Amino acid sequence: MSAKKQGRHTMDRRDFLKLSGILGIGFAAGGLLPISESVAFNKKLFKVTETKLNMGTFVSITVMHPSRVQGEEVIGKAFEEMDRLTGLLDRYRTDTPIGALNKEGQLGDVPPEVAQVINRSLHFHKASGGAFEITVQPLVDLYKRHFDAHKSPPPEAALDKALELVDAGAVVFDGKSIRFKKEGMGITLDGIAKGYIIDQAAEFIRSTGIKHCLINAGGDIRAVGGKEDGTPWKVGVQNPDKEGPYFDTVRMANGALATSGNYEIYFDKEKLYHHIVSPKSGLSPLQSSSVTVMASNVMDADALSTAVFVLQPDAGKRFIEGMPGTECLILDRARRRIASTGWPS
Repeated sequence: MSAKKQGRHTMDRRDFLKLSGILGIGFAAGGLLPISESVAFNKKLFKVTETKLNMGTFVSITVMHPSRVQGEEVIGKAFEEMDRLTGLLDRYRTDTPIGALNKEGQLGDVPPEVAQVINRSLHFHKASGGAFEITVQPLVDLYKRHFDAHKSPPPEAALDKALELVDAGAVVFDGKSIRFKKEGMGITLDGIAKGYIIDQAAEFIRSTGIKHCLINAGGDIRAVGGKEDGTPWKVGVQNPDKEGPYFDTVRMANGALATSGNYEIYFDKEKLYHHIVSPKSGLSPLQSSSVTVMASNVMDADALSTAVFVLQPDAGKRFIEGMPGTECLILDRARRRIASTGWPS
């Protein structure tokens, strides 16, 4: 189907289900992305989809609603909510609370949305034995600066200096204010903020009375209510090399998926240095190529997929199997498939 600014079609149930197809982690190869699409399921129901660039990736929101116009309005407002939250959680801008915190080393009157994400981040830091760590910002930035300038990893002395600043125990947070005990510290919520923003968009959509929606933000998926006829959404897990068939597919009526991988943001062609770093060694974990976690919400799945990637495959699988309501699927560097006991493929 060619991309259109606005496509409106009427089709029978079989064609509709075929069109719904797989909404994968990443977007289906071989076709153009629809910017906006409205499909009449029948005289009383529309499937409305909008796709926009948001949070550094393509975000697609699909709702099923009796009114095409109202469905489009709800999706538009959901994107506005995502923009608002991004303006609170983005660390790359100096005018956001996180940007100000990293610059000044302290922040009073923390917005409740930011407090919620930081609180959950510290929870997963403790639950994962430190594998999920938001204070790795100095490490990640060091790698980026050095590779940009020298096309090589930083020297050991610089790495050790940055590692001294990786310490969640040096974050003083009381729910309303936050400060760092060490000068030069910084936090990154990149491993959890996108999930939170997707969850909040989904909750907004549900608050309008819509019972069926699917959000795909470059691989982070939130499903609500399945399709109108009761069948689950079908979601594809993309191969790390983004070629060939999906690595796996799952069916979801309600819940979330998030994937962490070494193939999205990396500093060298061999992908030995990428955006996921171990808070203990300062190096990128190399045993996994991708980790997908299923949970009740994207925020948790987002954080847990990062933690599992850092923990390495076998330890990560054991960790997830000890977490109620979560499952994981790991593809290791040798392309070995490792799934938790309840993974629903």
